[in-house]
Amino acid sequence: MLTMNSKPRENLRGELRLQEPMSAHTSWRVGGAAVQFYRPADIDDLAQFLNALDERQALHWVGLGSNMLVRDGGLPGAVICTSGVLKGLQFLEHERVRVEAGLAMPQLARQCARQGLRGTEFLCGIPGTIGGGLAMNAGALGGEIWDRVESVETVDRQGQLHQRARKEFEVAYRKVVGPLDEWFVAATLQLAPGDSVESLQQIKTHLARRSATQPTQWPNAGSVFRNPPNDYAARLIESLGLKNHCVGGACVSEKHANFIINTGSACAADIEALIEYIEQQVKAEHGIELVREIKIIGDKRVA
Repeated sequence: MLTMNSKPRENLRGELRLQEPMSAHTSWRVGGAAVQFYRPADIDDLAQFLNALDERQALHWVGLGSNMLVRDGGLPGAVICTSGVLKGLQFLEHERVRVEAGLAMPQLARQCARQGLRGTEFLCGIPGTIGGGLAMNAGALGGEIWDRVESVETVDRQGQLHQRARKEFEVAYRKVVGPLDEWFVAATLQLAPGDSVESLQQIKTHLARRSATQPTQWPNAGSVFRNPPNDYAARLIESLGLKNHCVGGACVSEKHANFIINTGSACAADIEALIEYIEQQVKAEHGIELVREIKIIGDKRVA
């Protein structure tokens, strides 16, 4: 049942689906249904949708669904999907770019490289959107997206848009803290002049390395755990002989121990149980509490 409030919503231009299976919108290809699933037409339409939404209703944001596990019982409340819709990209003066939250990070890397701009090449192998990248300070190969951020644009629960300077956020490894109940809708990045041929070759090299070291042929959500200080989560997991360890259809990747793959028959409960098992084993053997890089949301399936 819809729980929009009494504010007018007849002018919404996006796509609203009810009981939408989240398995179609997460990179693990698992997850129950979302009560409401909304793809906004643009940022203004998103603001209007939020303004019409009951403030008591749970709200979830999804880009490419590459950093989350949606439980089998589904998601109460509303899901806003930005992938493929909020994908604007503008090249500004002085090697700056404005990019909207729904653009995939690999697309940004390629477009900037073609424009002769250097500084986003490391994003080419991160399978997520700009919004998700901003929320978790996505990084690879020694680079992090907030190293390039000049300013961001956010929206709150009432649909009000805000311009925010970088200094308004506390940024750390895979963690960003800013104004409460605001979500990223765009960012302006400061890049540097570069050479298109060199940048595109760098991207090609990065992608070849990723294919060789990560299980890109299987549904996965990227790195499951953050690297602990002065160590690597993959090393800790591999040291316990957990590569190829499975729970149901969910298995620790043979290529990279910090990846869990869906071999085709996994449900969200299998993946969550495997995550918990890895945490327990690493804690028992090494005394280290792994911190999850992915979010687990939704309700467990009732037997």
